[in-house]
Amino acid sequence: MDVIFDPLIPWPAIYGAAAFSGLLILLAIWRRLSGWWLRGPALVVLLVGVMNPSLQDEDRDPLTDIVVMVVDETASQRLSDRESQTAQAVAGMSRDIAARGMELRRVTVPDGQGDAGTEVMRALTDVLSEEPKSRIAGTILITDGQLHDAQRAPALEAPLHTLLTGRATDWDRRLIVKNAPAFAILDEEITLTLRIEDQGRVPQGTPARASLSIAIDGAAPQTFQVPTGEDLELPLTLPHGGLNVLQFTVAADDTELTDRNNSAVVQINGVRDRLRVLLVSGEPHAGERTWRNLLKSDSAVDLVHFTILRPPEKQDGVPVSELSLIAFPTRELFLEKVDEFDLIIFDRYKRRGILPALYFDSIRQYVENGGAVLVAAGPDFASADSIYRSPLGDIIPAEPTARVLDQGFTPLISDLGARHPVTEGLERFAPNPTEDAVPGWGRWMRQIEVDAQRGQTVMTGVDDRPLLTLDRVGEGRIALLASDQAWLWHRGYEGGGPQLELLRRLAHWMMKEPDLEEEALTATAEGQTMTLTRRTLELETGDLEVTAPDGTVSNVPLVETSPGRFTATFDGPQQGLYRLKEGDLESVIALGPAAPREFIETIASGDKLDGIVSATRGGILRLEEGLPNLRMVGEGRNAAGRGWIGLTPRNAYVTTNVTVTPLLSPWLFLLLALVLCVGAWLREGRR
Repeated sequence: MDVIFDPLIPWPAIYGAAAFSGLLILLAIWRRLSGWWLRGPALVVLLVGVMNPSLQDEDRDPLTDIVVMVVDETASQRLSDRESQTAQAVAGMSRDIAARGMELRRVTVPDGQGDAGTEVMRALTDVLSEEPKSRIAGTILITDGQLHDAQRAPALEAPLHTLLTGRATDWDRRLIVKNAPAFAILDEEITLTLRIEDQGRVPQGTPARASLSIAIDGAAPQTFQVPTGEDLELPLTLPHGGLNVLQFTVAADDTELTDRNNSAVVQINGVRDRLRVLLVSGEPHAGERTWRNLLKSDSAVDLVHFTILRPPEKQDGVPVSELSLIAFPTRELFLEKVDEFDLIIFDRYKRRGILPALYFDSIRQYVENGGAVLVAAGPDFASADSIYRSPLGDIIPAEPTARVLDQGFTPLISDLGARHPVTEGLERFAPNPTEDAVPGWGRWMRQIEVDAQRGQTVMTGVDDRPLLTLDRVGEGRIALLASDQAWLWHRGYEGGGPQLELLRRLAHWMMKEPDLEEEALTATAEGQTMTLTRRTLELETGDLEVTAPDGTVSNVPLVETSPGRFTATFDGPQQGLYRLKEGDLESVIALGPAAPREFIETIASGDKLDGIVSATRGGILRLEEGLPNLRMVGEGRNAAGRGWIGLTPRNAYVTTNVTVTPLLSPWLFLLLALVLCVGAWLREGRR
């Protein structure tokens, strides 16, 4: 039962009347009125009567206390026997809480979206926002302690306890990539920094060195023995341009918690600093300037261009001292520094006695060792002085028949060329698109008849004769363009054609850019969805084998979406490294990091929760030591000890009925004040 006030006038007026009454009483005392001690109480009685005091009686129904239980069900909780520990703890705590007549609010924490990790505090905040704080007797977290949102912990008035899963003897080894660039220049060495770190209680006798395997683009790995617990500086030179996928794997130990964090994937985009091109023109002609302009228009190309203006057989009587020409440094270019060039182009070149057979043989070896040569053939290619009659002819994919076809024709993409990445979709660059099979390109006016001996003919000319033939020789590549009329496209003859795009693709194919490989297996990811692409010159392909991070294998059928390109989509069920295989081709792709955030730290520990738990006088206990007992503790007292955790009773209630009874009738207050006033008058009158 409580005393309440329901004033008859506003409280400000009561405060003013009280102040005025106080002044009157002080005045009476100052003037030494003998009845001041009666006048004062009279004023007080009047003020109390105006405040209308009443007795309030409430009928209350008690409310049960609420205990919040947050259960961590993220990926790290599925390691070892943590799932069974969690299940036993949930069952035991739920039983004890129900036995004490309390309500249980249980919430589970799944893996965070993307790679957010364990968001325990977010889940706790959400459930507390739906419950009255006055009923929360305590909170229990069942987790391994490796949460990733500790900074979002809510303010708690009741004890917070943590029951840790895991074992004190757990240990784990993980691979950390501390430094890896996103881009690197080809043929320049870069340095990656790795670290192999052991966590937890490492068993005695564990070797201080570990086996580290390194694989590039899914190829056969190389294995090294490296020390653990220290930074490893790994020098590396990228093998090719474009995306290079590097996979690092540390051999797993049978006793460690998991091998999910024993791998790391680094994707580095290889770029060429400069493309060094040697252009050798056999003689001045209309297309020579076009070749030069095309190559010089690319700022990434370092062009060395030589034109044979005065061949040895030319006798014009001009003294050598009056010629403003430089000597052709044949020995330096074709013997000493030939390996420094990325691409060599022979534009209408023929044997003139300037390059002896030894030099052509050097160029042949240059190609076999990984170089690239493009032959743009003119009429001289069909003559007895053709460079095909040199040691270079051993690697040129087509043999001239000695016929020169001087007639107009439109270059066409062959059936094989429609699937080859160099010419695939080239018709889209036509200035005059047509609806039939003939692209809307301008005509060329001359073709050298050749007989393709090997390689791949991707473009044809007059009567379906080979026009552009590509071939692989040893480690290098060679291309033969059986016409010297490509410059007509650049000049816009009859609308022109995609000479720049064709040359760009040719150069990139010869530089072994992964995007232009005939046989390739690639994948891109957006979220958890992978787009898988198999490029091939074959008419069909088999199913794609996808191996998930946990070892699960799925066979994904591929559908041809364009000539030579088969694609499929696949939703990865988990984050990590996926292996792709089709036939002899293999590739890898990572959805999120190779080791998700859940597996960066796997040893159960209460360090991240220690400050939050201590602030509420709660405790952190290991479940391997047994399920703790529940006790009731007073507010503000220590709520945890050895083998027990405490909950604070909240004594919450709901009011079902309220009865208000006036303390005295207002007339009684008035009568009492009147009696006191009369008494004061009588007292002062007698004096």
